[in-house]
Amino acid sequence: MIKKLHLPLSEKEILDLRAGDQVELSGVVYTARDAAHKRFVELLEQGKELPMDIKGGAIYYVGPTPASPGRVIGSAGPTSSYRMDPYSEAMMKEGLKVMIGKGPRSKEYKDMLVKYKAVYLSAIGGAAASIGDSIKKCELICYEDLGAEAVRRLEVENFFAIVTYDTKGNDLFEDGIKQYKK
Repeated sequence: MIKKLHLPLSEKEILDLRAGDQVELSGVVYTARDAAHKRFVELLEQGKELPMDIKGGAIYYVGPTPASPGRVIGSAGPTSSYRMDPYSEAMMKEGLKVMIGKGPRSKEYKDMLVKYKAVYLSAIGGAAASIGDSIKKCELICYEDLGAEAVRRLEVENFFAIVTYDTKGNDLFEDGIKQYKK
């Protein structure tokens, strides 16, 4: 059964999610990759505020392609998420609760999810055009000089993802591997 959720998520909604849950997100999701995350952390270290409110919110690790005529956004497939690991704790301290990307993360990152009661979701790589269909509005927020990696505010409807790591320390990747090694 797919859980339909509206962002930002409440603490109860986050705590109820388990690795392996399928979700459809609606609401606001911000885009940011490693270059933007580096700038975010620099702002925070200077005592400045982030250019958007991430409390209870979601960041999608994506560098979308330009929109073709009649579309809000181009292909919007996830990028490998491990590059955000060094910046993740600073973002979670600011209230970030949902991170969306692809691929495994470090043990330290997974421990932070438990500590800050946050979750990591996997979007489906190779389905970039389909993911683009769930994005109903796209607005540039900052760092235009980063091109495709600029920070954008997306309004999404039924954005499909799978909970990969949850607030209890469960790991869908490890569980999947164990299942096939039996």
